Formats: sequence, structure tokens, C-alpha cells
Amino acid sequence: MSRQCFEYHPATAYRFIPGLKARVPHESGGYLLRANGDGFRCDREFVRERTPGLQRVLVFGDSFTAGDGVSNGHRYSDLLEGLLPETEVYNFGLPGSGTDQQYLAYQEFAQGIDHDVLVIAVLVENIRRIAARFRRYQDDQGNDVVFAKPYFTLHNGALVLHHNPPERRPIPEASLPPEERGAVDRGGRFELLRKLIRRAGLQQVVQKLSGYQPVPDYGSPRNPHWLLMEAILSAWVRGHSKPVVIMPLPLYQHVEGTSSAAAYQRRFAELGTKLGCAVHDPLPDLRQYSPLDRRQFRFPIDVHPTREGHAAIARSLAPTLAALLPARHHGTRHE
Repeated sequence: MSRQCFEYHPATAYRFIPGLKARVPHESGGYLLRANGDGFRCDREFVRERTPGLQRVLVFGDSFTAGDGVSNGHRYSDLLEGLLPETEVYNFGLPGSGTDQQYLAYQEFAQGIDHDVLVIAVLVENIRRIAARFRRYQDDQGNDVVFAKPYFTLHNGALVLHHNPPERRPIPEASLPPEERGAVDRGGRFELLRKLIRRAGLQQVVQKLSGYQPVPDYGSPRNPHWLLMEAILSAWVRGHSKPVVIMPLPLYQHVEGTSSAAAYQRRFAELGTKLGCAVHDPLPDLRQYSPLDRRQFRFPIDVHPTREGHAAIARSLAPTLAALLPARHHGTRHE
């Protein structure tokens, strides 16, 4: 998504331009984007007081939650409102962000908002993003530019925040010290090789034959990137007084069966036990669909969820939320 849709914010590095209404070009034919006054894609304004007669769920995540590729009403957050009686959902999704920035967004924008359940949707790739100190974007001319992002490190087990606030101007990547250039989020592992394989149309074949693991940092509970993720989520959950659902969102390789999800599933299950909070893993539900249906959960080129993908996530998550909402909200609508 073009950075023209965003503005600088000192807490999170950026947010949607408040009040933005735009049609975003996309391979799907384009989609409608509407941001509220706080700078998030939500058709409602965020208000502190409870809406009479309604329960409220807050959802945090990245572009899979914000809904890149689909209009507001077709995202899993909005679809949940049709599945859960008398429930409104506030979507705080921020494209391109890591769990660290989402935690900062929660602290900056959600404090004091009355609600019943908090959902932290962790795209499993975020374990790479929280280790990054800079993120690469394309400017209006298609040139790569680098922006600083806020990030945490662990010092004697405590989270320490850096780039607070982050530099608001783009940074020439060549000007970064050599030790910092490795901290630029470039969109995944083996960037050049991935581009060549995609161009040849061999991506799925190569991944399946090679045992490709897109998120290897989940392989050990002592991995430093996992320890950082664990610390961020632990601080978030333990500092929150209402029920929390951590939802690890799989990559398409996990949904389509070209990569194993066992390692990240193990880490999040262990974390849920440690924190005593709900962990909703949608992957088993998504894997129940046929291979053809699962391929329809993402676009032909863009890996973000399609309308079908969002609908499948909503159907998976709804029963977990229904069990945590007040008793009169148990059960979901099936539409």
C-alpha cells in the first residue's frame, strides 16, 4: 500500500491519515479504504464509553487485520459482527507493523476504551519485524526508501524502547552504519532468490521439495527473537485487565501445506499456558477446507487474505470470542 495513505505518528511511526477515504489500486480491481478520526481502518469512531446494548471487541494486528486487498466490510473483524450477536469490533490493524508497534498503538490509542475482549492477531512473520529497526518502502516513483520504526530490546529481562520517537524523514539506506543495515525489514528471507523463483512460477514446488521454513525463529524457545516476542506479548497480556485472545495468523505456506507450522504452534501454545490466556489457532480450521478452497484464501499474486480468506478466519475465531463474551452472547450466527 502506498505511503500516501499514511501520516507520521511519534508513537507508532505512522498511522492512516485520519478521516481518509480512498480507492486503493489492487490486482482485485481495487478496494475502498476508510479511516476514522484516530487513523485506523474502522467504520466507527473509537469512543471510550460502552455503546448501549452492545459488547465490544478490540482487534490489533498488521495488514492481514487491517485488510489490505479488501474493502472494510469484507474483513474478518467486520464479519465477526454478523456472527456474534450485539457485538461491535474496533479494528486497530496497521499495515506493515510488527507486534511491537501494535503494542505501542494499544498504549497510545486504546487506553480507557471500555470493551469485553482484546484480540492480538500475530501474523507469524511478525517475529522478523520486531527484530527490525527500519523498514523499507517504495516512494511515489517506485524507489526504495527506508524509515525508522520504534523497536524494543531486552535488557536483563526488561523491555527497553528505542527510536522513541522515530525519525520522521526517510533515511538513505547507504547512510546507515554497516551494523544497522542488517536491521532493515526487507519483506522476508532470501529476497533475491524468492524473486527469481516467483518469476519462474516455481515457488510452491521449490518450497515443498526444499522443506522451506519461512519463520525459523520459532524453532527454539530460547531463540532471541522469540524471547523478544514472548516479552512483548507477556507485558501486553499481563498489563490488561480483560480477557485476551492471542491469535497466531499463519502464512499461506502453512495454510496450503508447503511448510510445517509445528514450531510456531508449539511456541504460542506454551505462551498461552504460561500467561493463562486464550490462544486461538485458526490453522486447523483453515486446513479443513479443500486445497482448491484454500488457494482461494489469498490473491493470485498478493498473499493477503481475500474475502474468502477473511470469512474463513471470522468463522474460526467467532466461537472462541463467543465463549469469552457475557453469557447472553454465547453462540454465533451462521450466515
